[in-house]
Amino acid sequence: MTSRLIIAATGTLLLSSLAGAAELKVLSTQATEEAYRELVPQFEKDTGHKVTTVFTGTLDTNKRLAAGETYDLLIMSGPSIDEHIKAGKVVPGSRVDLAKSGVGVGVKAGAPKPDISTTEALKKTLLAAKSIGYSTGPSGVYVIGLFQRMGIADEVKGKLKQTPTGVFVGSIIASGEAEIGFQQVSELSHFAGVDYVGPLPADVQQFTTFSSGIVAGTKEADAAKALVKFITAPAAAAAFKKRGMEPG
Repeated sequence: MTSRLIIAATGTLLLSSLAGAAELKVLSTQATEEAYRELVPQFEKDTGHKVTTVFTGTLDTNKRLAAGETYDLLIMSGPSIDEHIKAGKVVPGSRVDLAKSGVGVGVKAGAPKPDISTTEALKKTLLAAKSIGYSTGPSGVYVIGLFQRMGIADEVKGKLKQTPTGVFVGSIIASGEAEIGFQQVSELSHFAGVDYVGPLPADVQQFTTFSSGIVAGTKEADAAKALVKFITAPAAAAAFKKRGMEPG
């Protein structure tokens, strides 16, 4: 084969590869962010697809979708995916569960770790705390209800500090604005400047399933499905487990 033919053949193969490569736009809440960031570069390398992801809070995710922003894949809590399916924003039957996370507790790095070993101990810790951080996401919604069920909602009301959507609770713990804080284990357990105390006691723990869904109207459904298959494969499980999440 002449050099001219070789160059032409190589160019044809390259164009064929590029033609099959998709540019995926993903909108995701932050609980799965660290595991996802670890996995996606290998997916891009293996498939040639390019993935651009916006990570933000639940409220902002909903706001972006309501405003008509276009994406190919959505990742957030399972119940939220179901709501978007009902609203016609996500393709019915496309929900895939990625991982589950419980609610964790953290304090500023170097601060004494409070006792949260039992529900009663947690209650005493909360009553003694000067300030309590929580999020606008599923963990924040849950702990506000938990405080009510524990009968301490009125006592802690003046201590509560809620982060804006998309802002990690770890940031206000690390700065000292919140003495103690609650968020998904995957978001809090490795946050810089925070000492992770542990998960909520088993009898008051709440696990949230985080899922993906194909956004209605996408032209890249096949590539989006391939990404979901990659991040839910057995080989991907370790990335979630090291962040305190249970795959599936």
